[in-house]
Amino acid sequence: MELLTQDIKFPDVAKTTEDGLLAIGGDLSVARLLHAYKQGVFPWFSEGEPILWWSPNPRFVLFPKKLKVSKSMKQVLKNKDYVVTVNKDFRAVITQCSKMKRAGQPGTWITNDMIEAYIKLHDLGYAKSVEVWEHDELVGGLYGVDLENGVFCGESMFSKKSNASKIAFITFIQNNNYKLIDCQVYTNHLESLGAEEISREVFLKYLM
Repeated sequence: MELLTQDIKFPDVAKTTEDGLLAIGGDLSVARLLHAYKQGVFPWFSEGEPILWWSPNPRFVLFPKKLKVSKSMKQVLKNKDYVVTVNKDFRAVITQCSKMKRAGQPGTWITNDMIEAYIKLHDLGYAKSVEVWEHDELVGGLYGVDLENGVFCGESMFSKKSNASKIAFITFIQNNNYKLIDCQVYTNHLESLGAEEISREVFLKYLM
């Protein structure tokens, strides 16, 4: 684990701690964030902490062809009770993600600085949001970073109504042609949709 300087570079990911922590410090500039994602590195820290940069091994990913859609979810999607949009309200999506209470987490890692940093990425076309609307109310969504090489790095999702985040996730994948969705770390929710663990070495090859 290394302390970053003003230089926009990261140490070799082989130098991570056992839990995947690679470096501390630096900033959340557009240039550093884009460089990080292209190296398989992402920021994850809580309010009041220094910026922590991670590259876990194994990596949790979804191959779109392995997406699992249950019979009940197929019916939900077929009913079309919701309207799904892309990049209609990025700020609202990331803000709602920051407010979601998550099991085992005392607070959010999506700090105000993180929100503003990813909005800058979005304004430049590198970050995307997916919104799920019910009667003009935003009830679910997700956001992440598009590396423009066939890899989408999912950051967070939220639901105010049952299945809303699943609707966003499934619809987005089915309507695009990504070769890999980076889910970063394991969750039961994403495993149920077909996500799996692969080695960091294999994951990094998809970024080339």
